[in-house]
Amino acid sequence: MKQAGFFSTRGQSPIVSFSKAVEMGLAPDGGLYLPQELPNLSTHFSEWGKLSYPELCIQFFRYFVDFSNLELTDIVHRSYTHFSHPDTAPIVNLNDTVKVIELFHGPTLAFKDFALQLLGNLYQAQIQRTQRPINVLGATSGDTGAAAIHGLLGKKGVKIFILYPDGGVSPLQERQMTCMEADNVYPIAIQGPFDEGQKWVKQAFADHNFCHEVGLSAVNSINLARILAQCVYYIYGYLKVHTGKQPVDFLVPTGNFGNVLAGWLAQQMGLPVREFAVCTNHNDILHRLFSTGEYKVDSVKPSVAPSMDIQIASNFERFLYYLEKNDSAKVRNVMRAFLQKGQYRFPNFKTHSFRSSRCDDNEIKEIIGDVYRKHRYLLDPHTACAFKALKNDATQLILATAHPAKFPTVVQGVTGMEPTEKSLEVLKQKMPKKHRLCGNDVEAVKQFVRSVQ
Repeated sequence: MKQAGFFSTRGQSPIVSFSKAVEMGLAPDGGLYLPQELPNLSTHFSEWGKLSYPELCIQFFRYFVDFSNLELTDIVHRSYTHFSHPDTAPIVNLNDTVKVIELFHGPTLAFKDFALQLLGNLYQAQIQRTQRPINVLGATSGDTGAAAIHGLLGKKGVKIFILYPDGGVSPLQERQMTCMEADNVYPIAIQGPFDEGQKWVKQAFADHNFCHEVGLSAVNSINLARILAQCVYYIYGYLKVHTGKQPVDFLVPTGNFGNVLAGWLAQQMGLPVREFAVCTNHNDILHRLFSTGEYKVDSVKPSVAPSMDIQIASNFERFLYYLEKNDSAKVRNVMRAFLQKGQYRFPNFKTHSFRSSRCDDNEIKEIIGDVYRKHRYLLDPHTACAFKALKNDATQLILATAHPAKFPTVVQGVTGMEPTEKSLEVLKQKMPKKHRLCGNDVEAVKQFVRSVQ
């Protein structure tokens, strides 16, 4: 099978292999990697419907990786052994047309475990190949940091540095980052929102000398391996719920656009999905984009769904490349204008199978209470946002992105039920350990990384 090459959305970096794209994360020109060619998978769906989740993941990644089948099989199976449900991503039927795919049965109880358990094992395989240690740098609004840390916990040859907004994640999300008791983990509380930390991460990667000096790699969804790993659960979910009687829509809570972009890429590879609902909280830059055609930064307002408290959607650039008909020069111009002005209006903007919704805190709480009363099913605040986008003319598959036990105060406040989970109860007994920077800019980040080498 011919393996894909990977190019930068900005068109000014060399084509690289899958392993190199994973190792680098961000392309040298500041762009994001995409496959040169998206395979047509439509002829495989009838046979893939019988596969387990790991088996499906192996078949999907064969089109992209430069590992042998034996290596790939070992990486995938090690990645999903710590998921608590035998189906890995089970489907819950709320009624005949509304279904939930639970993506929170991994070690940190969030959907990002699907990609970051895999990415951690990909890194380990590459370190064994090259014998070169790496330093992984990322920023998080909550779930990415915990999932990235668990994916790399104790792995030899890798240190992980995660920036997160001090006071801007839930207490249990913070404990999942700061109570791991591993000497290769550095959770760093910063002053400012997630977007500030994400900006510093991109600035660090733009310093090519620093990247080479410390062997820097990216764990955020700017790393293409994460997006490809997330494509798999769209295919898996579709094959489980599609009956041929109704079209299928996916309703996706998202802040950074990576989660819903993965589904859209699967659609471009032949998955016959009708629509993707981009479901935001009141930090609604993506809803405003798909409603008005204007991509405009606003101030971040804290919410009861903190992982979506984002105003710069990092993965939008990948969709922009396709939106601008594969024109890297236009991508560069749009991104330059957006960075300079904080906004960009697209003439004749087309939504390309997307629709969107916005859910404020009061609506989130109302939805959690309503779904519990009707179905005796507990939602976390992020998943609740997706229910705002329900229609009645298709099978609606909602992505449940986090376990409700990660947000017990909100859930118990509206349902009277306290959601619990064993691993979180253990965490509550541990002492957190977090780090702080001497300064509040990217230079402070770089100095901290250097100081622990």
